[in-house]
Parts: sequence; structure tokens; C-alpha cells
Amino acid sequence: MSEPALAPRNAFTGMIIVWSFALLASVAIGIFVAEPWRMPALLVAFGAVVLLAFAVQLGYGRTHGFIVRVSASIMGALLLMGVISVGLGLAAIAAAG
Repeated sequence: MSEPALAPRNAFTGMIIVWSFALLASVAIGIFVAEPWRMPALLVAFGAVVLLAFAVQLGYGRTHGFIVRVSASIMGALLLMGVISVGLGLAAIAAAG
């Protein structure tokens, strides 16, 4: 039986790490990837975000609330990447017109 952690790490920090990665990946894709390849690159980046969310929350080392923490990390990253992709799409429309 494992001993409980006396001062467990804040679970919100893991979510911030995943959200920050999603933000940086989306912005980097918007800057460095050509327009026809942006959406496939965002999908690959979202796959990496899902894997990172699992890795960070598994590294947290607590089973209580694991599903909630992972789903909050992934949903926050999905919303963030969705807003950025809408902005990239509007910028592409504005540049074409």
C-alpha cells in the first residue's frame, strides 16, 4: 500500500502545461506551416496534446479524479486550438479577398 502524499502537486498545473503546449503549437503552425497544410498539422498537434495530457496526468501520480483532469486538459486545449484555427481561417479568407 502506498503512502498518501503529504503535499500533493496542484492538478491545475498539469492542465496549464497542456494548454500552453496547445497554444504554442497552434501559433507555431499558423506561422510556419503553409495554408493548405494547416488543418492536418493542427490535427497532428491535437493528437500530441492528447498524448501529453495523459502523460502529464499519469506523472501526477494520483488516481482520484484522473478522468476529470485528463478530460479538462483535452477539452481546454481543444477549445483553445479551435479558437486559433477559426482565427487562422478568417485570416486566410481576408488574405484571399
